[in-house]
Amino acid sequence: MAKDLGLALLIDTYGACLTDKQRSVLEMYYFEDMSLGEIAELEGISRQGVRDSIKRGEYTLKELEDNLQFAQKFENLNMYTRAIRKSAKDILAYVDTRGYTEQIRRAANDIVECADSLDKYVQDEEE
Repeated sequence: MAKDLGLALLIDTYGACLTDKQRSVLEMYYFEDMSLGEIAELEGISRQGVRDSIKRGEYTLKELEDNLQFAQKFENLNMYTRAIRKSAKDILAYVDTRGYTEQIRRAANDIVECADSLDKYVQDEEE
């Protein structure tokens, strides 16, 4: 069974929506990198039972993400935050060495565009 490591973010985002058993099995499988056999031994169930629990949990997580898209929204916010941080650091570097230059103007415009994107993103979520 190949691991979809993108599911780790979904477990963090929606783990509370799973049964205790599903969450526990998924955390052992994805976060602790345990094999089906190791999990089966710890949980006192068959390897097939572990596999079924993982598949049901994965299905639930993917359905939640398809409907709610919280994990994707979180990733988008992180992307915007990284862009804002980079632009702000660029401004600081240019201010320290050159004063007001075209690079500063571009970096400042990048910050404004990122802030506008964040504002639009938040407004879309409120509607």
